[in-house]
Amino acid sequence: MRHIYFDHNATTPIAPEVLEALMPALSQTYGNASSIHSFGQAAKQQMEGARRQVAALIHASPKEVVFTSGGTESDNLALLGAARAGAGARHLITTAIEHPAVLGACAQLEREGAEVTRLPVGSAGVADPDDVRAALRPETVLVSVMHANNETGAIQPVAEIGRITREAGIPFHVDGVQAVGKIPVDVASLGVDFYSISAHKLYAPKGVGALYIRKGARWRPVTFGGHHERDRRPGTENVPGIVGFGAAAEMAGRGAGAIGALRDRLEAAVLDRIPGTGVNGAPASRVPNTTNIYFDGIDGEALVIALDLAGFAVSTGSACSSGAVTPSHVLTAMGLPAARARASIRFSLGVSNTAEQVDALADALEHSVARLRKISVYA
Repeated sequence: MRHIYFDHNATTPIAPEVLEALMPALSQTYGNASSIHSFGQAAKQQMEGARRQVAALIHASPKEVVFTSGGTESDNLALLGAARAGAGARHLITTAIEHPAVLGACAQLEREGAEVTRLPVGSAGVADPDDVRAALRPETVLVSVMHANNETGAIQPVAEIGRITREAGIPFHVDGVQAVGKIPVDVASLGVDFYSISAHKLYAPKGVGALYIRKGARWRPVTFGGHHERDRRPGTENVPGIVGFGAAAEMAGRGAGAIGALRDRLEAAVLDRIPGTGVNGAPASRVPNTTNIYFDGIDGEALVIALDLAGFAVSTGSACSSGAVTPSHVLTAMGLPAARARASIRFSLGVSNTAEQVDALADALEHSVARLRKISVYA
């Protein structure tokens, strides 16, 4: 049985164009980009070409792009580096719906003596810029707010928050992992100082990402051992992965309109055909590929398994939180009762999905939900 993939927010398949760029870099450009001989310089040339491609995607200067191992490292570099660059008492502001990479870094900074304010969100899962303004203190060293939520797709008002942080002279970090390639991103117009990206959300390989660090931003390195990436992130660069990342950046955003239409098609079918359902965060502006739907009276994990057996890959939320026994911190922060949060499923579409696949998924959902409700202890 061929499975159909609806979990692109967890990771994406490598695009054929990316694989075409990646293979020569794996088999032929094997030099260390820090070596001065011709093999090293060939690798460096390819890496710098990819840096220009990634920078262009977010309208940054290539010198402001630091390659990392992925979004989690980028988030940690931004938060730890900005916080530790601040003198005296340190205070950070974030939201209750951030990715575990940001929340985990904040928890570590609290262990180091910093204070963290975690702002609430409304029922649509969107933070209020006025709450950010009200939370600012003289000792605030960083504000960190994601661009698009990984579970609901809700787009946060980062441009408005950026204006507030610029006025206050406070550095601003945005986790853009789930936004880049789905909506246009211009780091200058957003007013951000740090912006995180992950290649494997863009049809490129896992194990590579980037952090935009605005020239002049208050920040210091948190890892040591070499002069790579302009002394900002030591370690031999993953040149093949970076080359694939660059190729993905070139093709990012293709098909977003068509994907949005498929997402709307799925939502309409589910809400029309399956009672006791609703879209979490639907009033908010969302990235076009993501929907999070509750199915009252069932357990979400059971539905994920039932759909997998039927040939469809979906998830209950963040892949980084898989196996957690507690309900989604994102959905509960939006005010959902624990039972409804546990009954929610994330569907994240990609360029390979078709209308026929969406219709087949709706059929499978109707059948699986009806069957699970008959046997569920939650019904």
